[in-house]
Amino acid sequence: MTKILVIGGGAMGSAFTIPCLENNNQVTITEPYSKIFIKELSSKNKFHSSLKMKLPKKLKFRKYSKDLLKEKFDLIVIALSLPGIDFIGKELKNLKIKSPVLVLTKGLKYEKKSNRVLTIPEQLKKNHKGINVSILKGPCLAKELAKKNQTHVIIANKNINIAKKIGKKISTKYYLIEYSRDVVGVEVCSAIKNIYSMIIGSGQSLNTSSNLFQKSLIEMKYLIKYFKGKEKTIEGLAGVGDLYVSAAGGRNSKMGSYLGKGFTFKTAKKRFMPKDTVEGEQLAREIAPFIYKKINKKKIPLMINLLRALLKNKKLNITQ
Repeated sequence: MTKILVIGGGAMGSAFTIPCLENNNQVTITEPYSKIFIKELSSKNKFHSSLKMKLPKKLKFRKYSKDLLKEKFDLIVIALSLPGIDFIGKELKNLKIKSPVLVLTKGLKYEKKSNRVLTIPEQLKKNHKGINVSILKGPCLAKELAKKNQTHVIIANKNINIAKKIGKKISTKYYLIEYSRDVVGVEVCSAIKNIYSMIIGSGQSLNTSSNLFQKSLIEMKYLIKYFKGKEKTIEGLAGVGDLYVSAAGGRNSKMGSYLGKGFTFKTAKKRFMPKDTVEGEQLAREIAPFIYKKINKKKIPLMINLLRALLKNKKLNITQ
């Protein structure tokens, strides 16, 4: 029986445990800092407030500690928010982790000292050079996965055999997996689509949103090529697939709709989404210094306008 440790008790981390358990794995979940999720996961009925459902009784909850990371697992899954990557990176430092690591978190990290943008695998390997990191991305809403709706995702690793071994452990009839060697392309696509989902969501009609969708893809292609990912990746699950599902029903698109109605981000967050994590906003603040210094602004006008609105807390003004 495969032993899997999931670090992160939020909606995605918890939903991910369901196909893992169904594939006859022994799954343990832990939560480092959210008191709400710790309370829910450690309770007898395991009712998850974000997923609005009870999690399987077979799911084991363990209190987070650095000693837990030292135990032997066949797979370690990181399902923290983007700021949590810094935390877990420091926790993994100096630990001799031989287990493969799978990252569900979507995002990029800005390294101020070298003025460069790092993918999450690059960030983790800074503190642990021997670690083998795969990434899992794609059009996956946590609530739909938890309900066992058919879901297609992609695992990327330069060593495709490692990616396939992981896929075999977690795939089910409804959780279907594709594979890629283009780690950079998949990582960048899955991250920046959160920003573009906000932009698409700002359109106040289907006509406007469809136009923003098309222009977003053009900007994404430019950025993928800039970061030396494969342009073809845009056409896959991590690109247009993930962008579609996020624009159609994700938190980023929801925030975008409020921005499109004339609210500033701070007002919209406080009034309508006080408890929601808006990944696109987190990423925008993270990479904005790099974007402003290094990227040709004329090539990405949609992103530049959104960055200005978020960083200066002004109304979004996108010319379609």
